Amino acid sequence: MRVILLAFAAFLIHASSCSPKLTTANKSDEELKALADKIAHKYIITDGHVDLPYRLRVTNFRLTKEYIGIPVSTDKGDFDYERSKKGGLDAPFMSIYIPSSYQKDGGAKELADTLIDMVEGIIRSHPDKFGSGNSTKEVKANFKKGILSLPMGMENGAPIENDLKNVRYFYDRGIRYITLTHATDNQICDSSYDTTRTWNGLSSFGREVVKEMNKVGIMVDISHVSDSAFYQVMELTKAPCIASHSSVRHFTPGFERNMNDDMIKKLAENGGVIQINFGSTFLDGNLRESWDEAREKIRAVLAEKGVEEGTDEAKKINDEFRRKNPELFYADVELVADHIDHVVKLAGVDHVGFGSDFDGVGDSLPIGLKDVSAYPNLIYVLLKRGYSEEDIVKICYKNVFRVWSQVEKIASQN
Repeated sequence: MRVILLAFAAFLIHASSCSPKLTTANKSDEELKALADKIAHKYIITDGHVDLPYRLRVTNFRLTKEYIGIPVSTDKGDFDYERSKKGGLDAPFMSIYIPSSYQKDGGAKELADTLIDMVEGIIRSHPDKFGSGNSTKEVKANFKKGILSLPMGMENGAPIENDLKNVRYFYDRGIRYITLTHATDNQICDSSYDTTRTWNGLSSFGREVVKEMNKVGIMVDISHVSDSAFYQVMELTKAPCIASHSSVRHFTPGFERNMNDDMIKKLAENGGVIQINFGSTFLDGNLRESWDEAREKIRAVLAEKGVEEGTDEAKKINDEFRRKNPELFYADVELVADHIDHVVKLAGVDHVGFGSDFDGVGDSLPIGLKDVSAYPNLIYVLLKRGYSEEDIVKICYKNVFRVWSQVEKIASQN
């Protein structure tokens, strides 16, 4: 009898552990879509990289006593409050993006302060809709109140300039991760986009910056850095790191901006997380060839109709061709899930998240993920592929929050 009871108990434990997948296996598409929407709104969704502040800046909005152009509802760009609520987005990291030109021409710190002021102005102007996101605890509290948190990450460490004290300065201003560089080598490290290889990885100052970020409690973001810089960060850091908006190089051979398999494994060994970039060229290495093919087809249509390139009529023909042939220009939500699958197979479900690059990749977002209202579409695909609710919640926020909390803990011990 005791043996039978033990066997029955073991069966119940096994059934319980498998239940999330068993309950989704027999659901219809409509039921899965409803479940995806429910999950998106039941749990926190964090996104590692949304370029709203710089988009608002370049479209000539200004911060005064009242912020003009607050993104509550708009048909411009990829992000606003209403679309975020529709998609279940709760904690988008606002990118304090500093173009590489500021490294040469100066003004990087001033621009960072201006963009931080902008985010603070958005929060101040609509406290019933937006709140700061300086800690996991604060984001969770805002979520319970239905408020959208706006944590900040600084894309490019150029504003640190050559003064280590600025690491603490930007922490005090609300910066919770720093992408060490951007499109070119800077004073901290080499960029994946730059072939100069100024430092062959990290500079000596860059090594001190990484140590100081660990000490202060800022997450080290290895998106954009060269492979050598990545491996040197992994050797040096005492805290887990993130790739706030990078995808998988397996699907884009030769594109160093993405992470290769060994780097993904190394990041996981460090306890870190890669947050998948949604930009189509980050997802599909073959798209550039299809773009060339599409351009030739468009030119043929223009020639056939006797329409000159660059005219309004040519633009209409081009837009219509794109509308009818989206597969030539864009990846799709299934391919985003492929990147997540690849990371999970390499490193486990604890080391992947969302890092869309909304408002930062222009007209290259994949079919099914065109703006912040579309996270349920991706969750739906993951459900179809057998991911459990628990797995999806990790991808939505728990993985990044684990890193963030560990970075906070390590800083508190210094």
